[in-house]
Amino acid sequence: MRLGGLIGGPVEVCAVDRTLRQASQQMFAGDIGSMGVLAAGKLIGIITERDLMSAVAQGADVEVATVGEWMTASVDAFSPLVEVEEAAVWLLETGYRHLPVVEDDRVLAILSIRDVLAALVEPSEGE
Repeated sequence: MRLGGLIGGPVEVCAVDRTLRQASQQMFAGDIGSMGVLAAGKLIGIITERDLMSAVAQGADVEVATVGEWMTASVDAFSPLVEVEEAAVWLLETGYRHLPVVEDDRVLAILSIRDVLAALVEPSEGE
């Protein structure tokens, strides 16, 4: 199975200049653990629950501090053609919990480790 088979529904993204409060509200409303961060329409980073927790723990003013200041920059992005097993190995080796799926500079999904594990444990029929 390939990562493209795990994509479902629209992906949540935000602008680099959003405040941490705005980002956390968007993530809470969407019940998601991460979002792609875009500048000029291109993925430049990812903001995760852990990034937000780190910012709060270090005393950031969530009304002023921006996503760009606290995001994980220079993220590795994956093609939808990458095998799920390869993505699982990458997650294990890097310790990351989310991976962006990008094609032609367009963010298709931000998959979680849970998405990848579910695909490995319960592959869809016909696979």
